[in-house]
Amino acid sequence: MADNKKERLFAQFPPVSTEQWEAVIAADLKGADYEKKLVWRTAEGINVRPYYRAEDLAKVPFAGSEPGCFPFVRGTRKSGGWRVHQTIAVKCAASANEQALAALNAGCDSLGFCLGGELSAADMETLLKGIVLSAIDLVFCGKGTRAAAETMLARLEAEKADPTQVRISFAIDPVVTKLSLEGEFGCGGSGDNCFAKIADLAKRYEKYPKVRVVTVGGDKFNASGSTIVQELAFTLAVGHEYLVRLMENGLSADRAAEVLRFSMAVSSNYFMEIAKFRAARMLWANIVNQYGPASDCPAKMFTHAVTSKWNQTAYDPHTNMLRGTTEAMSAAIAGVDSLEVTPFDAAFETPTDFSRRIARNVQLLLKHESHFDQVVDPSGGSYYIETLTNNIADEAWKLFRQVEEKGGYVAAFKAGFITAAVEASAAAKDKAVATRRTILLGANQYPNFTETAGENLTAKAVRPAGCDPDCKCAEGGECTCAPDCDCKNGGVCTCGKTVLRPYRGSMPFERIRLATDKSGKTPTAFMLTCGTLAMARARAQFACNFFACAGIRVVDNTFFASVDEGVKAALAAKADIVVICASDDDYTALAPEAHKLLGGKAILVVAGAPASQPELEAAGISHFISVKSNVLETLKSYLKELGI
Repeated sequence: MADNKKERLFAQFPPVSTEQWEAVIAADLKGADYEKKLVWRTAEGINVRPYYRAEDLAKVPFAGSEPGCFPFVRGTRKSGGWRVHQTIAVKCAASANEQALAALNAGCDSLGFCLGGELSAADMETLLKGIVLSAIDLVFCGKGTRAAAETMLARLEAEKADPTQVRISFAIDPVVTKLSLEGEFGCGGSGDNCFAKIADLAKRYEKYPKVRVVTVGGDKFNASGSTIVQELAFTLAVGHEYLVRLMENGLSADRAAEVLRFSMAVSSNYFMEIAKFRAARMLWANIVNQYGPASDCPAKMFTHAVTSKWNQTAYDPHTNMLRGTTEAMSAAIAGVDSLEVTPFDAAFETPTDFSRRIARNVQLLLKHESHFDQVVDPSGGSYYIETLTNNIADEAWKLFRQVEEKGGYVAAFKAGFITAAVEASAAAKDKAVATRRTILLGANQYPNFTETAGENLTAKAVRPAGCDPDCKCAEGGECTCAPDCDCKNGGVCTCGKTVLRPYRGSMPFERIRLATDKSGKTPTAFMLTCGTLAMARARAQFACNFFACAGIRVVDNTFFASVDEGVKAALAAKADIVVICASDDDYTALAPEAHKLLGGKAILVVAGAPASQPELEAAGISHFISVKSNVLETLKSYLKELGI
């Protein structure tokens, strides 16, 4: 036992008040604006302070709650751990079964089968051969999911399976996958008919308490560019829509809640994602609790997390392994029930055996080498994360209430409220990526200079969902088509339809880079480094990264003793673009000299935004790049000048 009689180390130091900390910070800032310098204003409308203290927990109503206890902010279980999930595309039942068995033997304990169509009873038998259902979680998604639910029910009844040992989920979600992504319900076009069918299926599975017939696809909001608060609020709103509609179709509140499974994305916003899942469990518990369930169990939110597809890149794809790792860490710390790491090559090809193995091993490493599964809610008690959880919950609840005031999710979506909010967020994200306020490694910053598009990286991979095959965006231009519009095929024009459009944030950069790779040209940007050495090298590095993002080959140089020497070398290299890299003071004399010596044989670009820019423009120099540039639009303009 520990010797508690020994003197505590920190007892020797006097307590420091918040006022004292703030006084020291104010002195260090030397008059600079505290709010602008130290407070992070997130896209979610949350102001994150530079530090938090124990006194901040007094503002957190759930502080001190226990794992496994209502409102479940600290998790729905009293022990740690999560299910390692992997999704397998079912094109051939036998082949999918082989992949499934390999995944199970390699550490998975949750399987997803993405169906390409309806399976016969014989196909289902082949698909599940050798798989012990009581040992794993099983999820069916894709086309034919409803039919799979019927087939599985008949199978379970025939085998007299133990109802308490069956853990199967069906990703039936007409509100998101149909209405939100396609603009209309399936099920014969009637939302009421959809909910009635789901309720009927839930009743028929009633003796199987761990079978969930609906998966709320909240990850689609993230994939369409939503903020974390929007993803959470809209996911809760969809869940509430199902809860109410299923109760209207004869299910009790308890039964309606326990047939729901929630799937959300986990992005690279590390601490905010931890807080999001904690807030999600608490808010959902409070929503369900309003309907008077017989116990707390129906209020437990089943959360599945999938690492974000929005921030995956098709160029430099191995970087996606690193993204997936940190995202998986967030989900594990947050206490999700199951987790899928998206394979690193999913952005541009069918995942390979290698990429699927790495995706599995990310989770296995977190479990078996880092022991993330041995602790329940390790972030509990953290002043920062507890406060952040409360802040996200507050903002998400406000937005959830707005949706409910409009009549619920379906009514709000049909009124355009949901898509307008997500599109505004997506536009802000796109601008941040275009201007490098948000960095996507390998796409808009630090690209792999020598990489070119492989045969698997096609125009289809860099187009948003719903884009027509002949859309100009495939050639690096702006997207000109509307989602799922039939007018180009002689059908009725539906261009006015507003739906969610999943995409990846790096797509605009990938489109222009792919256009360069497929152009048959090899445009070259030559670094003319001169003047002050330190500034010349710094700006050359910046410019190399800038132009390589468009697939333009860069030629870096250490230093030229004169502009004349540099221009001769650039012309000898047949450079299409010559970037003069020097200090602001040097540009006044050196840039006009370079412009004159080039004589229009290459595009002259000044690296920086010098105070002398008006004078340089008067001398005929029109191209400048700096940290304030819209990198995407600037690169598009250069490619256009180069005929690409």
